[in-house]
Amino acid sequence: MATTLLRQHLIDPEVCIRCNTCEEACKPKAITHDRRNYVVDFAKCNGCGDCLPPCPTGAIDTWREVGEAYSVEAQLAWDAVPANASPAATRIQEAGIPDDVARLEEEASRSQGGRAPPPWSAAHPYVGLYARERPAVATVVGNHRLTVEGSETDIRHIVLDLGKCAFPVLEGQSVGVLVPGVDALGRPHHVRLYSVASPRNGERPNHNNLALTVKRVTEDLQGNPVKGVASNYLCDAKRGDRIELTGPYGDSFLMPNHPGAKLLMVCTGTGSAPMRAMTERRRRRMGLHEGGGILLFFGARRPDELPYFGPLSRLPADLIDVELAFSRSPDTPKEYVQDRLRARGEDVAAWLAEDDTYVYICGHKRMEAGVLEAMADVCAARGFDWSVRREEMRRAGRLHIETY
Repeated sequence: MATTLLRQHLIDPEVCIRCNTCEEACKPKAITHDRRNYVVDFAKCNGCGDCLPPCPTGAIDTWREVGEAYSVEAQLAWDAVPANASPAATRIQEAGIPDDVARLEEEASRSQGGRAPPPWSAAHPYVGLYARERPAVATVVGNHRLTVEGSETDIRHIVLDLGKCAFPVLEGQSVGVLVPGVDALGRPHHVRLYSVASPRNGERPNHNNLALTVKRVTEDLQGNPVKGVASNYLCDAKRGDRIELTGPYGDSFLMPNHPGAKLLMVCTGTGSAPMRAMTERRRRRMGLHEGGGILLFFGARRPDELPYFGPLSRLPADLIDVELAFSRSPDTPKEYVQDRLRARGEDVAAWLAEDDTYVYICGHKRMEAGVLEAMADVCAARGFDWSVRREEMRRAGRLHIETY
């Protein structure tokens, strides 16, 4: 008969600095300590996750699958997590990421050429804290249309308040949205992922909230009428509505934290969500004079369909250099983001040649090939091989692609 494995929350004694923040945050009093170690009582731990965000080292972010739970007494004697405490079979399982989310993440980043590590200075991400069986519940406190009324494209900026629910999220991470009801086959709807559009300290600073950028889906890729399940659910949400979330997800598409890091961003449509989060993080820290520029290439069909067009145009030039591309604007020549990349070839090549430049590409899959070809062209015209540089950047955690 197969052995039933338990997923046990532990604290890594080799990483723990004994600061007591986890014990102070633990409402069920599952965390205790002696002079040697901080430990988690398996019988008392309810999986609430309140202990995770305060930990400054990530020692608390440790789980193992075991046949029999380690006792408090055993943990107090550890110098390290025992070698026979097998970690979950894969990174995805250990992080608590369901299979459907893992497939979505893999598809989005497939064109990177392999998994990219996060930037070396990125903050520690918490992943998979909430699942379908135990979701976080957020309340809609804002639902603002970003595109003009009457436009063919309805894109919303939706703000969700998480109340007292601990939901630590970083720029570049995503959340899963659980839509009530079942599909045509009577099964629960698959989780839908949305990148967070607000920085780590919230849409409203130091409040436990986050923002999403959501486009209402009304047709499929072939132009046939279709009603997107999750997008319409979110776009129709009213203030006070409760939304169930899973996640957060993503441990790669993160921003660097060290001074002087440059961000080269290319996005279209709702692919602007993580770019807005990173840009807003930088804007709020301008007074620290940490350096490092932002060069943004942003594409849409028309200006009135460009999310955040107004706020973006008011950002200071010493924070961000913006290139806009419109493919169907009656007042400007037809352009795509790759055209603007070529037009700024000298600057783009110079940025790509630097070892402190981090590249982020996010948006529709149809943009992907054109953007990568444009980067290859501007590099070749300046005497270096993009294919080599691209792989160097990916391996160093400096190239991140998420398209859908």
